[in-house]
Amino acid sequence: MMRVDAMLSRYGYCSRREARAWVNGGRVVSGGVVIKNVNSKVEPADTLVDGEPVPFVDGLYVALHKPIGYTCSHDEEGDLVYDLLPTQWMRRGDGVNSVGRLDKETSGLLLMTDDGSFLHALTSPKRHVPKVYEFETECPIPAEAVQIFADGQLVLKGEKMPCAPAQLRIIAPCRGELVLHEGRYHQVRRMLAAVGAPVVRLHRSAIGPLKLEDLNLQPGEWVAIDPAMFR
Repeated sequence: MMRVDAMLSRYGYCSRREARAWVNGGRVVSGGVVIKNVNSKVEPADTLVDGEPVPFVDGLYVALHKPIGYTCSHDEEGDLVYDLLPTQWMRRGDGVNSVGRLDKETSGLLLMTDDGSFLHALTSPKRHVPKVYEFETECPIPAEAVQIFADGQLVLKGEKMPCAPAQLRIIAPCRGELVLHEGRYHQVRRMLAAVGAPVVRLHRSAIGPLKLEDLNLQPGEWVAIDPAMFR
């Protein structure tokens, strides 16, 4: 149970100071009863605001098809992935963040959440959650790159630790698929550049058991997901 003003603030409707006007306007109904007092306690899962259920009462978990040209940041100028989400979400008490990042020129599957423990679990190096990337390169991919990546001996420029073993599949001379189990800065681009095949197109198609093609999302669209699939 939560005080109604705390609930309205927690789920991004308004500030606690503004909650009184919402309640006085009859906009909050809980258990079938119109709430009259801002101090009343309500169960969010049994509450309607403006006639609609409170969304994501147990945590926000969505999959977004990130388009090219959008940045995974709260602070930068230009088009941000957060611009593709309902503005109410940005006011939720715990905020909304992307689970890892895709650079501006990379498209594909991006998870968004307000659950810090879920975010940490999926980005922790100890979890080794596989991420699948489809790519095209400027130059042919050398056949030996398959073994180089699989051996886990490739050391990227400016780093001391080698990349974890990764699975490279060459589909065509300048097209392939790479499965990573870690998430370093611009890792796919840097790995392929290191073997003489700079990336010209990059798309993330899967994270763990979740495949973008199964979600039927157009670029910029999102859908709720069950976080239990990643446990």
